[in-house]
Amino acid sequence: MRVNRILLSSSLIVVALVIQVSVLARLHLPGAVPDLLLLTVLGLALVYGHVGGALIGFAAGLLADLAPPADHAAGRYALVLCVIGYLAGLVKPESGQVKSATGPMVVVVAAAVGSTLLYAGVGALVGDTAARHVGLSGLLFTAALYDLLLAPFVVPGVMALARRAENDPLAETNPAKSGDIASGWLSGGTGLRIGGQRNGLRVKAARARVARAGRIKGVKRL
Repeated sequence: MRVNRILLSSSLIVVALVIQVSVLARLHLPGAVPDLLLLTVLGLALVYGHVGGALIGFAAGLLADLAPPADHAAGRYALVLCVIGYLAGLVKPESGQVKSATGPMVVVVAAAVGSTLLYAGVGALVGDTAARHVGLSGLLFTAALYDLLLAPFVVPGVMALARRAENDPLAETNPAKSGDIASGWLSGGTGLRIGGQRNGLRVKAARARVARAGRIKGVKRL
């Protein structure tokens, strides 16, 4: 991954995690908690593709596993977001720009439901039965609803920032190419004109010397 991708992704992930832990988790909404971190991973994966989405999802999930007040095994949410980021990156638009909001909204709903199921499934494997006590159907519905309501305010902005970082003109400038263009312009334009002007001055000077010599010879004959 390029440096601008790493800087942007890490900054967005940290901001999303802080907001989710300090604000969204304290709203005490019924059912699931709005997953701002998941939406950030989806927005980046839709621009960077499946490889970038998997790497970003794993890093974001691992950070969430280690950040307080996490009460589950480390690596559990990292596995979930890694899979979700990979799958979301597979539906990345070829142009990097989404023409309709329907596609991203479907991706958000599928990711919310899939991440909840995968998280509950991994929890069942390690002996965590909290999802059973809360009610899996209620978690699925509220997770999809909250993420769908929050997505229009998060995913387009994340995608716009990611595309801007990808199209950074400073990163795409080719010094060698610009040097070739400058040298070609100098040799093809200014050089020829200067050469033509010099040749014209030389011809004028020669004519002036010939005329002066003719005048001198005429004086001598007289």
